[in-house]
Amino acid sequence: MRRKRAVTKVVMIIVLVILAVIYIYPVFLMFMNSFKPFGEIVKDAIALPSKLEIENYTYVIDKIKYGKLFLNNVIITVIGIAGIVFFSSMAAYMMDRRKNRYTKIAHLLIITPMLIPFQTIMITLLKAMNVIHLSGSKVGLGIQYWGFGIPMATFIFYNFMKTVPKELDESAMIDGASTNKTFFYVIFPLLKPVTVTVIVLDVMWIWNDFLLPLLMVNSSNETKTLVLAAYTFVGQMNTKWHYAMAAMVLAVTPSIIIFIALQKYIVDGVVAGAVKG
Repeated sequence: MRRKRAVTKVVMIIVLVILAVIYIYPVFLMFMNSFKPFGEIVKDAIALPSKLEIENYTYVIDKIKYGKLFLNNVIITVIGIAGIVFFSSMAAYMMDRRKNRYTKIAHLLIITPMLIPFQTIMITLLKAMNVIHLSGSKVGLGIQYWGFGIPMATFIFYNFMKTVPKELDESAMIDGASTNKTFFYVIFPLLKPVTVTVIVLDVMWIWNDFLLPLLMVNSSNETKTLVLAAYTFVGQMNTKWHYAMAAMVLAVTPSIIIFIALQKYIVDGVVAGAVKG
């Protein structure tokens, strides 16, 4: 039995390593080719660079005005994350603590959009955002992410909320706390692991998103995001691959750093929910 378990464990490790290599290899190629001149990329995209072309990065940083676009990404991401965490955590709390047919209907309505592909509504969304003046705006784009991020975040918060004892609410109510105070001062601090999980997942999504910013803020260089700026080096007839790769590395690196820095809290959140549940 022990030998069978050991063999199974080895097989699982081998499979996971293979999958990791499959996912990491394209990122490695992007990073490696960002240091090559254009001729080397065209000649052999998988070969190591003969020398490191740091000029690719200096040119891209100056060309796309990296500092300005980085700030755009920060503004959009912060607005999006703040709204998603705020509304989804409160919705999950009320649906878990006030279980009746109305909250069940609300729960169904909130999580159903997860099943709807974005591509099926993007034209309608664009027209609607033009009408209410939320297109072409960094703040407007951040607000739009609430609608797309809240369903999944509510689903995650709701499942974790079941592990928080209801006795805490009763104790707070006895002490005279209102529902809002009970949530913000008693319950929400206990949601730190799952909150960090939601934040990291949504930062990775919002920061690196391409299609929604392309529809909403691509009309002006003042509102573009880093990923959109990287796309400017890709043309129909000619693509400056060395600059495009460097721009993509500069665009995705901040979100990767955030993920690496906070991945411990993601694991803690998943383990906490599994143990308490």
